[in-house]
Amino acid sequence: MEHDDDIARAIALSLQAPTNLASHSTDELNDSLFEEQMRQAFEASKVDIVQTEPVATSSMTSKFMSERAQLEKERRERQKRHRKAQGLSDFSDDERKGCNDDDDEDVGEPNAKRQRLSTAPASYTGPNNAGTASSSSRKESPLFWDGEWRPTATSGVEPRKDGRPTFRLSEVLGDRDDIAFAILSTFALELSWIYGLFNPSVPVIMVTQPDPNGSASVKNVLPNWIKTTPFLRGGVGCMHMKFMLIFYKTGRLRVVVSTANLIPYDWRDIENAVWLQDIPPRTKDVALDRTDETSFESMMKRVLDHVNVTPALSVMRKQDHPNLPIRTTGDICTKWDWSNVKVKLVSSIAGRHEEWPKVILTGHTRLMMVLRDLGFRTGKGKKLELEYQGSSIGSYTTQWLNEFYHSAKGESAEDWLDTPKKRREKLPYPTGLKVLYPTLETVRSSQHGERGGGNLFLRRSQWDAPKFPRQIFHDSRSKAGDTLMHTKMIISIVSQTSNTGSSSREVFNVDTDSEDEDHQPEFNGGDVGWAYLGSHNFTPSAWGTLSGSAFHPSINIRNHELGIVFPLKSMADANKFACFERPPKKYGPNDSPWISAESIYFGPASLSR
Repeated sequence: MEHDDDIARAIALSLQAPTNLASHSTDELNDSLFEEQMRQAFEASKVDIVQTEPVATSSMTSKFMSERAQLEKERRERQKRHRKAQGLSDFSDDERKGCNDDDDEDVGEPNAKRQRLSTAPASYTGPNNAGTASSSSRKESPLFWDGEWRPTATSGVEPRKDGRPTFRLSEVLGDRDDIAFAILSTFALELSWIYGLFNPSVPVIMVTQPDPNGSASVKNVLPNWIKTTPFLRGGVGCMHMKFMLIFYKTGRLRVVVSTANLIPYDWRDIENAVWLQDIPPRTKDVALDRTDETSFESMMKRVLDHVNVTPALSVMRKQDHPNLPIRTTGDICTKWDWSNVKVKLVSSIAGRHEEWPKVILTGHTRLMMVLRDLGFRTGKGKKLELEYQGSSIGSYTTQWLNEFYHSAKGESAEDWLDTPKKRREKLPYPTGLKVLYPTLETVRSSQHGERGGGNLFLRRSQWDAPKFPRQIFHDSRSKAGDTLMHTKMIISIVSQTSNTGSSSREVFNVDTDSEDEDHQPEFNGGDVGWAYLGSHNFTPSAWGTLSGSAFHPSINIRNHELGIVFPLKSMADANKFACFERPPKKYGPNDSPWISAESIYFGPASLSR
């Protein structure tokens, strides 16, 4: 069993961390009162999907927002006092804007700037290009027709040490008065905070973690807001995807894949990353191609279907919003022009998936198919160096690490399952794999010290296990400066090697004259490697575990996850893209990993403080 329940409890503790950093006070009691008042406001607007009549929201919205404006003002003052008590920065208004404290914006006060649909998309030049701004000379937020990834702005390290531009949540969303509709997805959620960043009249579907029983649900949670949760078998696992689909009044669609939860901490105090791209509307709708399963838009439709968006759309249309930009998830594919999207979408869908057509659409076998499509099947005589940065460490076995590594080389899962299980269990750990996770010293020396490490997870029982691969661990250090990272990222480099004796084709005794060999080209040689960015931590729960046979395979996945993959053109491109310092430094003999449960701020003793 994986430790998702442990992580969920640890996250709950980390979200409570501010009240553990100082003795209880009147401010803390006021915070509890504020939360109770907000809860009562939420309860007043909750309506289950069994309701058949539209929900009258005009008077409710007016009453709710008038009360919330005062509550929000009081909350910001309490937050300022809390941060001071915690030893964190007490930001002025100007400093807040610089460090992405986006909740300082007054509710109901529109932004004077607006985004406009600009000229047609330019040709794609890779995910690291500067993006295409509006053709107007006005100072407006840029539009990104070619796609763009950036780290998030993080308080205390702005500007970044590496000089890289950043995204703030306000920049990701754009002018809220331009938004017509949004679908948001997150694991951890502070609903009152994210609600305040939208115009209250804008309809929003929020995808998030289900209740402990894992049941799918659709509920009204705020005026014009519907929360939907997907099914999780037995309540085990996480709805861990972080994405946004933002529909603007101009017709433009912005697709966002992120590593950040929708909580202030993830957008202010710890580094995350965002990829986004603006998608123009089609001049004429096209028919839905039901045979297309692997394009970006088809994979996105599949994701929406699996995380329970379809019934939420139906409820929202039947209530006050019959004219949403989309009526069904299929409209995502037919109403917008996705031809300029060059990154590949990789999703993990929680559940047991059987037989090849389904197995290769999810988890690490989906990654394998994407890499083959991009020409990154490593093949004989090549070496794969893989650096994986994440925030949660799994229970690693040599079998699972080799299973994932096999897919990361673009090699067939059929080859893996054809190899006897006992032989797979005895394989050595992959030599080209590096896991990045901060040492205790790195956490202590970061700007917030141990108090900032509440959402980085590794268990002592894992680390001390006799066969745990401690030798593959490397320190995680941000290129921004002394901040910790919540970013999930893979940097993978493919190179020539003279040592072919350990190639996967010899290890797995694959027939090199097979039909698969004829139809699957090896590494294209035009790029140095590939990169991944998204919600997947390096765990079996996130990527899945194969079982069965080559004729009847299955993959079992606990989490819903989402990320993107794209080529790296050069070593300079790899170094520029990486959020962490390269080459990563291997743990030394005196290095210990950060284990939050052993900290006075997050361990058992913190509960009695």
